[in-house]
Amino acid sequence: MASHSDTLVVFFGATAGANGGKLGSDEREIILLVWQIVDLHEKKVGKLHRCLVKPDTLELTDQSKEETGLSLDEIIKAEPLDKVLQQFQQSVSSEVKCLGRSSYTLCVNSPLIIRQAVHPEASKKNLVLPESFFSFVDLRKEFHKCCPNAGPVQRLTLASMLECILLLLCAKPVMHIFLSFIVSDHKFSCVETIKYKFDSGTCSKTEPVDSETVIRARGLPWQSSDQDIARFFKGLNIAKGGVALCLNAQGRRNGEALVRFINSEHRDLALERHKHHMGSRYIEVYKATGEEFLKIAGGTSNEVAQFLSKENQVIIRMRGLPFTATPQEVLAFLGPESPVTDGAEGLLFVKYPDGRPTGDAFVLFSCEEYAQNALKKHKQILGKRYIELFRSTAAEVQQVLNRYMSTPLISTLPPSPIMPVPVLATPPFLPASSSTRDCVRLRGLPYTAGIEDILEFMGEHTVDIKPHGVHMVLNQQGRPSGDAFIQMKSPDKAFMVAQKCHKKTMKDRYVEVFQCSTEEMSIVLMGGTLNRSGLSPPPCKLPCNVTVNKLLSMFQLFYPCGAAVFLSPMKTD
Repeated sequence: MASHSDTLVVFFGATAGANGGKLGSDEREIILLVWQIVDLHEKKVGKLHRCLVKPDTLELTDQSKEETGLSLDEIIKAEPLDKVLQQFQQSVSSEVKCLGRSSYTLCVNSPLIIRQAVHPEASKKNLVLPESFFSFVDLRKEFHKCCPNAGPVQRLTLASMLECILLLLCAKPVMHIFLSFIVSDHKFSCVETIKYKFDSGTCSKTEPVDSETVIRARGLPWQSSDQDIARFFKGLNIAKGGVALCLNAQGRRNGEALVRFINSEHRDLALERHKHHMGSRYIEVYKATGEEFLKIAGGTSNEVAQFLSKENQVIIRMRGLPFTATPQEVLAFLGPESPVTDGAEGLLFVKYPDGRPTGDAFVLFSCEEYAQNALKKHKQILGKRYIELFRSTAAEVQQVLNRYMSTPLISTLPPSPIMPVPVLATPPFLPASSSTRDCVRLRGLPYTAGIEDILEFMGEHTVDIKPHGVHMVLNQQGRPSGDAFIQMKSPDKAFMVAQKCHKKTMKDRYVEVFQCSTEEMSIVLMGGTLNRSGLSPPPCKLPCNVTVNKLLSMFQLFYPCGAAVFLSPMKTD
């Protein structure tokens, strides 16, 4: 849309709920659209068009009835939004053509009708909007250029603008403002745009991110992609690479994302979508900081930058790959119906700092069709393992690489814990000794159980696990002992897990779940017992210089998923 267009279409609207400064904030549907053509060159105003819109939910608030003067009976007889938009396009195109013009620009007295009503509703209803709805002139900003002393743009109203130009408020106040502009030969030039689609990309840790542009969205469906989140915020412009999906301690998405907008105005409008719906789920929207965004999305990996350098690619994440899987085996698994961009170069295997595979990989596809074909392989078998596939984002690629590359490693087993040994370097998530009972012990696990089995067993309670809070226990021979300790976010959370999960089954075995503290955990690791009857000390005394934290550091290894593994002489009571 040309910014120098001398044909404007003045555009207004109302919803079935809140209007004015809160228009669109309550997620109510559009019930009225009004438009009128202004010929700036000939200084003429065209016919006023007023169309009612029939919403899917036939209900009007008292406020809406009062502000629009419409009744429910009138709305019921109206056309749905897609039909009214067609009427708009046909009538405007016809009038503009009669004027001998080829283009026009929408003009609104507030961006809310476009950004917070038309675009979000069209997105939810899968309607294709005319191109003219992707750019517009904000009357308040144009007025502010002429009268900068009138106050902040956000506080300008039709009444205040009329007062500034000494015109009386009447039935068509906006047109008086336009007429005053026409008389003064004002040039409408500041055209705002709405992005057609979200641009994925990466963000450097050194890039400055303004905290006034970032929000946190909570309650997202776990399979949501960055494009899904951008669709939720349709009408607002997200910065390139500005969607970062958050992961929990186990590398799974936790239903949260950090979103960075192009400026604070768009961020503030995003906050107005608090508790709006994505499908059947409502999404919470809160303020966040630039530091939080960089912590999730910021990266320094050249490997990631090179992998993501190919433009307009759809990213799929693969989890659970056999550690021996080769690029050729992965390509064969995906099959000819979902060709990977540039073959093996379109695969990024995630590895630990020492080069060991993690079982994660990212795959690039050149189009949506190929990605959809790949997603059909979700939970199919490669080797002896079923593979998870789901949509991913550039920010998630960086985040997963960051997580695994920072995982501390211990390459050899420690000596027998009964003998004094040098204390190993304490990793940042080593559990400190405490009497607070914010842990649970899982006893009787199947010997084949892994981290994923434990997370599935705990179900909804996994969100309450502390970062790196899953601790597997091995016997002195380095084999699974059937025990694990889980650190929860609070004693209340630990109590709930013990109540809800005790004697649930895992792979045909029932598992006992006891609430405990890290102090009790250390005693059990040294051979003591813990059950519902209480705690018993280990059968022998420890050297006086062996502390709880020494014991923990002596016994701890690191599981490939980032969880801890302990070696222990503990009894299998």
